[in-house]
Amino acid sequence: MSLVRYQPWNSMEQLRREMGRIFDNSATTEEESSIATSDWTPAVDIKETEKEFLIHADIPGVEPDKIDVHMEDGLLTIKGERNSETKEEHEGYKRVERHRGSFYRRFSLPDTANADKISAKSKNGVLEITIPKQEKAQARKIQVN
Repeated sequence: MSLVRYQPWNSMEQLRREMGRIFDNSATTEEESSIATSDWTPAVDIKETEKEFLIHADIPGVEPDKIDVHMEDGLLTIKGERNSETKEEHEGYKRVERHRGSFYRRFSLPDTANADKISAKSKNGVLEITIPKQEKAQARKIQVN
């Protein structure tokens, strides 16, 4: 049996932290929070190879010119908006499905990422972002005088 220290105000402190988080999130801007600005979140696969990082994002129904990918201060941002509509008519019924909304994802990149050579392409609803790695600096001995 282990001893557990009784802290009578622990529940109140937890409630205060939760309330603080609620009010702090409401004051954030689009660049600061993806929660407040995203209507949907695309599924993303991230893969690392010896020479690069690959990001595959499922963004069906979004034209490539409606996707914004940019890199700033070590953060890769993917955002855009989709507006698609599917209509189906048969005997006795009509069905219309609409998919609308903005998306916003951010990724912190490691120091080994080469931000100057990032490339992106979209094909069949999948966005592929290639982030090459920088060449490793060779260690060198420094002479102490």
